[in-house]
Amino acid sequence: MDQDLKYTRNIGIMAHIDAGKTTTTERILFYTGITHRMGEVHDGAATMDWMVQEKERGITITSAATTSYWNYHDQQYKINIIDTPGHVDFTVEVERSLRVLDGTVAVFCAVGGVEPQSETVWRQADKYRVPRLAFVNKMDRVGADFFRVVSEIKEKLGARPVPMQIPIGSEDNFRGVIDLIERKAIVWVEDETLGVKYKYAKIPEDLVEETETWRENLIEAVCEQDDDLLERFFEDRESITVEEFMEVTRKAVIELKIVPVLAGAAFKNKGIQRLLDAIVALLPSPLDVGAVTGENPYIKKEEDRMPDSSEPFAALAFKIATDPFVGRLTYLRVYSGVIRAGDQVMNSRTSKKERINRLYQMHANKQNPKEKIEAGDICGAVGLKDIRTGDTLCDPKHPIALETMVFPVPVISIAIEPKTQDDIERLGMALNKLTEEDPTFRVQVDPDTGQTIINGMGELHLEILIDRLKREFKVECNQGIPQVNYKEAITVPYEHREVFKKQTGGRGKFADIIFRIEPADDGITDLQFVDEVRGGNIPREFIPAVEKGFREAMQNGPLAGYPLDGLKVTLLDGSYHSVDSDQLSFEIAAKIGFRHAARNAAPVLMEPIMAAEVVTPEEYMGDIISDFNRRRGQVEGMESRAGARVIKARVPLAEKFGYVTVLRTLSSGRATSTMEFSHYEEVPQEIAKSLLEKMQGKTLFVK
Repeated sequence: MDQDLKYTRNIGIMAHIDAGKTTTTERILFYTGITHRMGEVHDGAATMDWMVQEKERGITITSAATTSYWNYHDQQYKINIIDTPGHVDFTVEVERSLRVLDGTVAVFCAVGGVEPQSETVWRQADKYRVPRLAFVNKMDRVGADFFRVVSEIKEKLGARPVPMQIPIGSEDNFRGVIDLIERKAIVWVEDETLGVKYKYAKIPEDLVEETETWRENLIEAVCEQDDDLLERFFEDRESITVEEFMEVTRKAVIELKIVPVLAGAAFKNKGIQRLLDAIVALLPSPLDVGAVTGENPYIKKEEDRMPDSSEPFAALAFKIATDPFVGRLTYLRVYSGVIRAGDQVMNSRTSKKERINRLYQMHANKQNPKEKIEAGDICGAVGLKDIRTGDTLCDPKHPIALETMVFPVPVISIAIEPKTQDDIERLGMALNKLTEEDPTFRVQVDPDTGQTIINGMGELHLEILIDRLKREFKVECNQGIPQVNYKEAITVPYEHREVFKKQTGGRGKFADIIFRIEPADDGITDLQFVDEVRGGNIPREFIPAVEKGFREAMQNGPLAGYPLDGLKVTLLDGSYHSVDSDQLSFEIAAKIGFRHAARNAAPVLMEPIMAAEVVTPEEYMGDIISDFNRRRGQVEGMESRAGARVIKARVPLAEKFGYVTVLRTLSSGRATSTMEFSHYEEVPQEIAKSLLEKMQGKTLFVK
C-alpha cells in the first residue's frame, strides 16, 4: 500500500464569506511545498480560485480540491484539502464537500466572529457529523478579539470551544501565540522568510496568569472525556504525558465533544504551521471514521464497507465539473477497495456499467495522472457518461448504494433566450453541462411562452451562470428580470368525487375515485398519500396510478400553475369497470379530480422568505430598519459587534432584488449584508391579488 491510511486526512476549509478561507488554504499550500509563491485573493492570483469569475470577484464559487503533504513528528502525512465557498448562493458546494470529508477547519474572522454563513456551514457539518477545528483568523485586524469569538462559538453554535492557544497581543501588536499544553510562547520572526521561521520564547509576564487559567480550562475539558485520565488528573496530574493528553483530545474531537480553537493571521503568514500540526494530530483519518454504510440495491439490505483496499470498491461522486482539457471530470471519494484506470464500475442509481478511462490526483484545476487510487482517497475520474452528483460507483459484483445527498430547492428564476441561431444550438448543450455540474441549478421551458427559464439559489448564482454561458460556452443570451419561484398551497380540506368516462369505438376508459385533499402535515413538502380503500372497490394495481396522477398534478397549482408546497391526499373509496378500467384511466381521473378539488380548497400563493443580516455603523441603523419595513420585512433582533450594529430580519425575496445597491446608497457603502433562504410563507391577500392579475397577463417573464 502506497500510503498508510492512518496518515491520510481528508479535510475541508469552511467559513463565512471574507473570513479568509482561501488565503488560509493558499498558506497551507505554500508551507506544504505545493506552491512556491503565495497567491493572493485580492490580486486574483489564488491557486484555488481558478475560475475567471472567482479571480474577478475575489470570492470562491466552486469547491476546489488539492493534495499536500506535511511532516509531523518525523512522519509524513497526506492531506487532501477542499476549499469551499462562503457565499450563501453556493451553499450546495459546501454541502456536497462536507458529505465526503472526514474533518474540517472552520475559519472565523477575529473581528466579525460567528457570522450568518458560519452558522449555516456549522449546521451542515453537524448534519454529517464532521469533527472540526476552529481557526480564529485575522488576529492582526483592528477590532480583533479572540476571546469574544470563542464565546460566540459557544453561544451561537452550541459547541464546546476549547482554546489550545491564546494570542500574544492583537491588531498591530499580534506577534505570536502561547501553546497552552507545552506552556511555551511561539513568536514569529519578522523577516523575508514569510513566516516560515518562528522561535520559542518565555511567556510574557502579563500573560502568565491568563495562560494558567486557560490551560486549566483545556486540561479539565479534555480529562472529562476519559475516566482514567480524570482520575490521574486529581491524583497525580504530572504523570500525564503530552502524547496521552493529545490522544484523548483527538478522541474527544472525533466524537464531536470538543472543538479545539487556534489563532493566527493567514494573510501575515502567522499560525499556519501550528494549524497544520493540529490538523494531522487531532482530525480523524479514514480509519478513525470507520465503515461507511449503504444498501444493496437488489436485496435492499444494509451493508458496510471498511476503509480498506482489500474490500470491494465503493465511491461517491460528490462533484461534476467540465474541464476544457479532459472533458467531464467527476470528483470521487473512494471509501473502500481500489480503482484503476480502465476499470469497469457500476452506477447503483442506473444499474449500468461504465468504464473509467483516466484517474487524476487533483490540484485545483490541474491534474496529475494516476494509475490507481486506493480507499480513503479523493480523486478525479474521466470517462463516466451518465453520472450525477450523489451517485454511488461500486464493484459490479458487490453492488452498494451509499446515502445520497439532498439539495435545496432554487428560489429565483430568470427567463433567457439565445441571440442568434448559432446560440440556440449551443445553449441546449451548455445548459445540460451546467445542470450536471450544479444540482441547485434547474432549467425548464415555460409551457405558455416557450421561454427557457433558469432557476438558481440567488441573484449572484444566476449572474455567474450566465457569465459562464458567455465565456466558457460562447453563448450570447438576452435575459429577463429575476423572478421569484412562488409555490402554492391549499388551506382547508375538501372532499371530491371524480368519475372519468370515455367511450370510443371498442374498449373505453373508466375510473371512479372519492378522495379528500388537505394541507400536508408539518414539515412535509411533498405528496403525502394515504390509501383508505377497503373491500377491493379499487383493485390494488390501480392505487399507484392514482398516487402518480396526484404527484404530477401537484406540479401545477390552481392559482397560477406554481407547484404545491406539500399536499395530503386520502383516497377514500371508488369503483372500477372490469373491462374499461386500467392504470391510465385512474391516473387521468386523479389529475382531473385534483384540478376540481384544489380550486375549492382555498388555495393561496406562497413566497420564499429570506433570513437577512446587515452589519452597519450605528448612524445608518434608522434608515436601514425603515427600509426593511418598507420591504415587508420583520426585524427580529439587533446586537453590537466590534463597534458596529447587526440587524437580523426576515424579508420576502420578492422585495430584496437589487438590495445591495440600495444598501450601499443608504450607508455610503459602509454596511454589508448577507441573505439566505429561510422558509415559504403565505403572500398577503392584496399583494397576491395584484400578482395573480399580472401573471394572467403573463407579464411576469418580461424580456
